[in-house]
Amino acid sequence: MRLAKPTAAGAVLVLLAFAAAASSALSSASRVSARPQYLDEATVIVEVNSTEGDAGIQFFLDGEPWRTMRVTGPPGTGSRKLVQIDTKGRLKRHGLTELFSESSEPSFEELPLDVFKKRFPEGTYRFAGRTIAGRKLVGAAELSHAIPNGPKIISPAEGSEIDRSNVALQWRPGPQPTNVDIVAYRAIVEREDPLRVFSVDLRSPVTHMTVPKQFLEPGTEYLFELQAIERSGNITFSEAHFSVS
Repeated sequence: MRLAKPTAAGAVLVLLAFAAAASSALSSASRVSARPQYLDEATVIVEVNSTEGDAGIQFFLDGEPWRTMRVTGPPGTGSRKLVQIDTKGRLKRHGLTELFSESSEPSFEELPLDVFKKRFPEGTYRFAGRTIAGRKLVGAAELSHAIPNGPKIISPAEGSEIDRSNVALQWRPGPQPTNVDIVAYRAIVEREDPLRVFSVDLRSPVTHMTVPKQFLEPGTEYLFELQAIERSGNITFSEAHFSVS
């Protein structure tokens, strides 16, 4: 049996069908690329130093390489744009991924905590930028004003000298606001020149631990920083200096 030769009209129909399929595929790909990509992580928290009496705000994000990024505050809070980053030159093609930054920390005498809260109100802080491929990159984080009161350091006492074989850290959470839920503590012991840091995360309600004597050197001064971490991520910490013999 001889097959009929395709007619010109048939060839045109085949080409039209192919073009329609290609157009549909391109349209579908375009819709996919137009969808925003989400950051892997985005946070906004408040950190308070209860010993020195100051507070600051911290931003963190992590995601695909991006060339621009901005952070805006909650709607209805005046000037909403808080951060704007635009990479330039070679970095624009290479992109950034993680970003961590914290504000200055004026004392409560200069900026009382209630004024600080008005400056950085509770609510949704939005992250928006462009990946190095040009795709929209977005994220959001909730800032809470559930801020712990500083934990009370029992041991070591400020300025004390302790035998290096028995450096026990002990503290109490102290009275807390009704809206605060402390979920963890971070105990940090550090020395300067050269810098050495010992850090341990502990689940609440643990309120004590021992520092390994191998970390400590006789005749050296150390700083003990104890962070109380609220469920929202907000941190309030207290400090004490001590030396070991």
